[in-house]
Amino acid sequence: MAAARYGGNRARRAGRAAGRALRTPFTGAARGVRRATHAHGAGESGLSKLIELHAVNSAGDMMITIALASTVFFSVPTDQARGRVALYLAVTMAPFALLAPVIGPLLDRVPHGRRAAMAGAMLARALLALTMSGAVATGGLELYPAALGVLVASKAYGVVRSAVVPRLLPPRISLVKANSRVTLAGLLATGVAAPAGAGLHLIGPSWPLYGAFAVFVTGTFLSFSLPHKVDSAKGEGRARLASRDTEAVSGEAPPKPGLRTVGPSVLHGLQANAALRALSGFLTFFLAFLLREHPLGGLGPATSLGLVAVAAGTGNALGTAVGAWLKARGPEAIIAGVLGLALSATVLAAVFYNVIAIIVVTAVAATAGLCQALAKLSLDAMIQRDMPEAVRTSAFARSETALQMSWVVGGAIGISLPLIGVVGMSVAAGLVAIGAALAVRGLLGAARRGGAARTRVA
Repeated sequence: MAAARYGGNRARRAGRAAGRALRTPFTGAARGVRRATHAHGAGESGLSKLIELHAVNSAGDMMITIALASTVFFSVPTDQARGRVALYLAVTMAPFALLAPVIGPLLDRVPHGRRAAMAGAMLARALLALTMSGAVATGGLELYPAALGVLVASKAYGVVRSAVVPRLLPPRISLVKANSRVTLAGLLATGVAAPAGAGLHLIGPSWPLYGAFAVFVTGTFLSFSLPHKVDSAKGEGRARLASRDTEAVSGEAPPKPGLRTVGPSVLHGLQANAALRALSGFLTFFLAFLLREHPLGGLGPATSLGLVAVAAGTGNALGTAVGAWLKARGPEAIIAGVLGLALSATVLAAVFYNVIAIIVVTAVAATAGLCQALAKLSLDAMIQRDMPEAVRTSAFARSETALQMSWVVGGAIGISLPLIGVVGMSVAAGLVAIGAALAVRGLLGAARRGGAARTRVA
């Protein structure tokens, strides 16, 4: 009996030890993630909750993207895929281009319900994911209105999230660094969700949408875990993108605060960011079709697209990290610099595409990701510096809406072009050149007048 009890205790101890060994990697990783999200006062201010919520949001969006791409893009021949994607643009992007200007002003009217707005955006996407699960296998027309709803809800979440960050800013973290951490969490979550969504797709075309449903339901509850101060509108006003840059004259009411009333830096920064966001939308659609028809260096279409996606994601993550590192650089000079870098990359891509296509395409994708991330961080820095506290959160909402519209325009151009690499890279260079012509001179002038001395990127 004693021997049997001893043997049983020994087996239980071994089992517990094996259980601890299996749990340790996961619990250790969870503790590491928690330390990272709560560092530098983010746990006390509530920023850590937003970081975690944004990671959930990005994971859900990636699963929906995988489900839609498998239906709209990969499941049919290239000619039919172009028609399907064109239909997707017409049914979803065109109405969104009309709705986008309304999103910012509408959300300005509900400053006391930001947590509810974020939860509503999550819940709407959860329900729409279930709606699409029945149509995703056939690619029926009912898929597209649901996809439009997902797009609008996703962008509404993004606008509210941009407006919420200043409310959760810890004393030891700048606004740009806080945005960097939120963005990086989303990128990491996307990297985890992509293979998970691909694995679910192997079970069936609807399964990534079931996964998205579960993720967004989780996000719905997490939205209400944000601090109550997120819903505070104390001291806030509404910003306008198109107010006049004039001084109030004697006897007249002062001009309403808006982006132009605080100097040209923010507007020039917004123009530059719009060009880079249009470049991103253009490359997303143009390269998707180009590489399906003409894969890189003997690789398959899926491998070519995966290579470009990894390059773009790496560039975006690197830009986010570099933005936090460039602590003593003026945002105006950085935006002008990344515009020059993006223009050089796209021009070189147009010139050398037929010689070294695989290097050219991956390089331009990585450069676009890096430049877009750095430019957005710098725009955030200028809004933080130049916008009065009374209109800062509204300015974030309006600028984000404008940038999303620019992505739509770039995507529409990408889907309309013939699948010729040199032509596409030339058009990409033209998009960046327009932004450079509109913004670089003003940005450098503002930097020389002392903008670089007044603020820092991180």
